[in-house]
Amino acid sequence: QARVERMEQFQKEKEELDKGCRECKRKLAECQKKMKELEVADQESGKGELERLQAEAQQLKNEEKSWENKLEELRKKEKNMPWNVDTLSKDGFSKSVFNVKPEEKEETEEQKEKKHKTFVERNEKQIKHFGMLRRWDDSQKYLSDNPHLVCEETANYLVIWCIDLEVEEKHALMEQVAHQTIVMQFILELAKSLKVDPRACFRQFFTKIKTADQQYMEGFNDELEAFKERVRGRAKVRIEKAMKEYEEEERQKRLGPGGLDPVEVYESLPPELQKCFDVKDVQMLQDTISKMDPTEAKYHMQRCIDSGLWVPNAKTAEGAEKGADGAEAVYEEIKKESGDEEKGNP
Repeated sequence: QARVERMEQFQKEKEELDKGCRECKRKLAECQKKMKELEVADQESGKGELERLQAEAQQLKNEEKSWENKLEELRKKEKNMPWNVDTLSKDGFSKSVFNVKPEEKEETEEQKEKKHKTFVERNEKQIKHFGMLRRWDDSQKYLSDNPHLVCEETANYLVIWCIDLEVEEKHALMEQVAHQTIVMQFILELAKSLKVDPRACFRQFFTKIKTADQQYMEGFNDELEAFKERVRGRAKVRIEKAMKEYEEEERQKRLGPGGLDPVEVYESLPPELQKCFDVKDVQMLQDTISKMDPTEAKYHMQRCIDSGLWVPNAKTAEGAEKGADGAEAVYEEIKKESGDEEKGNP
């Protein structure tokens, strides 16, 4: 208990020094702004005020330096302080000690991906077990037994798993795993704020959450609800993308010999032609074509051939293979079979 109080006192002192230093910098910036305004005005009457501000600025600079020196001394003390779970919470390890987290070099995306893949291959079963836990005590004990799970890789895996579950419409399970995801993320954030290894402070998180600190609990629940909404959004985008890809694949399968989609071609046909294809009546098609403008009729017949809506018979198949000439051949064949005279030639 005494160690916990010392830890809290240390953090409080650091916060007060930070606050004092920030306030001093703000006052100095304000003072320097007023000095510039007076210098621009260049009025004799403001000379006394300018001298007063210069003296005040010098005093604030000295004060700022004093705050920074105190902060630097505190940082040195912090670096030399042995951080372990026993100093951070009431219940701790008896042997394991984790020092201040060393500064890490920025990893490349490739290195991060490789690290994540290797970690998951080794620990997927354990991560999933943690994701299914419900009670605070169970989660704390499991992390105590498997401290290597307290890391970014676990958090990243849980996030992806949540999205997968939402895509699969396993909503209740997604919400359960989302809870454990935020548990891990809160531990990681706590470690960052204290600049320690995450394994050294996960017990402190559980102590705070189990003692029902209202503000902390509200923050946790707010972040959990926001995270679940983000998961639902990501899942929706993924589903929409998959549907578009599926529709495009189906469209590619439908394409006719000329590379056109029969569905799109059908929808572009005049209603009277659509009706012919609906009832599959060749005679009706012949009659309809004979009454249409020849140029328009040839255009639509060519698109029907290219999309596979219309398959020319043996007599016109050879002509149909010749593109526009094929459409004309089909058009002429239908005209011939209809026995009607061509009307309205341009």
